[in-house]
Amino acid sequence: MSKIKHLSSLQNSLIKKVLLLKDKSRERKKAALFVAEGQRELELALKGGYSISTLFFEPSLFSETSLEKYNAAKEIISVSKEVYQKIAYRGTTEGIVALVESKNNTLENLKFKNKTPLILIAEAPEKPGNIGALLRTADAANLDAVLIANPKTDLYNPNIIRSSVGCVFTVPVAMGNTSEIISFLKTKNIAIYCAALTASANYTSMDYTNATAIVVGTEATGLTDTWLNASKKNIIIPMEGEIDSMNVSVSASIIIFEAKRQRQFS
Repeated sequence: MSKIKHLSSLQNSLIKKVLLLKDKSRERKKAALFVAEGQRELELALKGGYSISTLFFEPSLFSETSLEKYNAAKEIISVSKEVYQKIAYRGTTEGIVALVESKNNTLENLKFKNKTPLILIAEAPEKPGNIGALLRTADAANLDAVLIANPKTDLYNPNIIRSSVGCVFTVPVAMGNTSEIISFLKTKNIAIYCAALTASANYTSMDYTNATAIVVGTEATGLTDTWLNASKKNIIIPMEGEIDSMNVSVSASIIIFEAKRQRQFS
């Protein structure tokens, strides 16, 4: 285990760095580091192959005897209560925060374990809460990957990590622009099914047992024409109420678990 240091000054340069990484996407990208906190999230990060650069713990909340599972961290620092309250993101937490090394979430680095992968694609999602919910669905369904087209925020935004309850670490994720992702899918012979309101068939009438990508857009604008033109078939969830759309994560869940149901019996 790394030798444990102690830090109590809010003016320490490392604490200032943590605060910058929490707040600024540009700093996260430049340093290739992000901030994660909580035992569940950090354990999932380790399970997902992430490396901890610096681990901070507040001794009255997190026992030093529990540090063994984090002994691969390059640096371990105990911090005062005041410092911990400054760097912690959540109001109620478990006394542990870390700087974690980012992964290179490019399409080139994405490998599928299955010959007929099932993939979720979200085009230009803006709300971290929606992205987190999509990642939770992907984890629950054990999807082969989540692809984010034309991302509006970086994957390691603290709100995404928090809302995904650590599923950002358990699901293979890649990012790229729409044309890059469509080209990637065609190269891999992955059928594209776009959730759309127009020229669409009932989602239950499609066959998702082969390599499949389910594509969802934003609730406000839906998918761009580029996706709709590349789609094998546009699909829709029939609705019987007054509105014509649902939360994007709910819609994605319905379609994904229909695909999973079909694959159980194929």
